[in-house]
Amino acid sequence: MATRKSRLGFKTNEFVVYPSHGVGRIVDIETQEIAGAKLELFVIAFEHDKMTLRVPTAKVESVGLRKLSDPDLIARAQKILRGRPRVKRTMWSRRAQEYEAKINSGDLIQVAEVVRDLYRNERQPEQSYSERQLYEAALERLAREIAMAMKIEEPQAVEDVETELSKGIGRGPKVEEGENADAA
Repeated sequence: MATRKSRLGFKTNEFVVYPSHGVGRIVDIETQEIAGAKLELFVIAFEHDKMTLRVPTAKVESVGLRKLSDPDLIARAQKILRGRPRVKRTMWSRRAQEYEAKINSGDLIQVAEVVRDLYRNERQPEQSYSERQLYEAALERLAREIAMAMKIEEPQAVEDVETELSKGIGRGPKVEEGENADAA
């Protein structure tokens, strides 16, 4: 077995969250010479995306690299999923930018808010293509981190998230006054 290297509280083979890419695994801590200077780097593999990222150890805080969420934070995220969706009445392009920023923030709570706000059950109107893309990106980020933190398979984590969403309040379609909810 390879020796586990450790820097700044991070170890090789540990799963971490990189804000704009989600969950990855530190596969190595290496030193490279770049422009005449020695630089220590975390080598992070994102197996799902077939991507490897090298992050200077000195930049860990500024890029937002963090450990997986603890069970208390996951419980808070699950509570958010059960909450009432909050959709601002602004133009879609502005909301889409805000959702994208939340997804890429690396903050589990903000990702859970996006999942909650964009979730649609079978009784609700269909989502647009861009809404669906953002929902799926947020759901994937949330489920992947929950799966790794709770040591369960990702499909199980997706199912757990969707179960929490279905428990949420205000999940039915809004019926305007004077409309018949049963009318086809």
